[in-house]
Amino acid sequence: MYKTLLRNTATVVLSMLLATTLLAEDSLPEVSHDGLHLMKGTKLRAVYMKPGANLDEYDKVALLACYVAFQKNWQRDYNDQTLDLMNRVSDQDMKKIRDALAQEFNKIFTEVLTKNGHQVVTEGGSGVLIVQPAIVNLEITAPDTMAPGDATFSANAGQMTLYVQLYDGKTGDIIARIIDPEAVGDNFAEIRNSVTNLADAERVLRRWANILNDHLEAVTAATSTKK
Repeated sequence: MYKTLLRNTATVVLSMLLATTLLAEDSLPEVSHDGLHLMKGTKLRAVYMKPGANLDEYDKVALLACYVAFQKNWQRDYNDQTLDLMNRVSDQDMKKIRDALAQEFNKIFTEVLTKNGHQVVTEGGSGVLIVQPAIVNLEITAPDTMAPGDATFSANAGQMTLYVQLYDGKTGDIIARIIDPEAVGDNFAEIRNSVTNLADAERVLRRWANILNDHLEAVTAATSTKK
């Protein structure tokens, strides 16, 4: 089942496109196409849960590799506005950014979950919550192409959208879907390069990781109280 999720990239990408389109239209349905229900009062833009789903059944977390996708036509639009050929974004630059962000995502989420007592595993099974993460609609205001030239200043590094699906590690049933678009930066003008861009991205990733952890902690605490 774990390997099946890894192979279902095309299905996940299609679901992400549908979901982010709905976000853009500001018309989130109360029930998703696959029967998940929209939750109210969350810290994220949209959280859908399977009716009757209970996260206290899971004492382990399996975090899949994070999929990263740029906003459609971002590279083309950015290069069209860039006069200096040395500062244009290449396909190699795009891959480098995607790989770095995906690696940072998994590092931070693993760190936060482990630090707070959650066992992170690499296989599905009974008691395992599988987290399938993605970052989509990635847009970078001033990508660092390592070309010589004047420094670039900007109030933010760009924007990106979190798209996470949670699955039961034994049955493969989808339990929840999380969607949250986020501006990256603190609205303070500063020089932009790969270091500052990644630092701003890290702050957003850590916020997302802490929200997921807090939710798991709240479920665990509520279960302990009932006992």
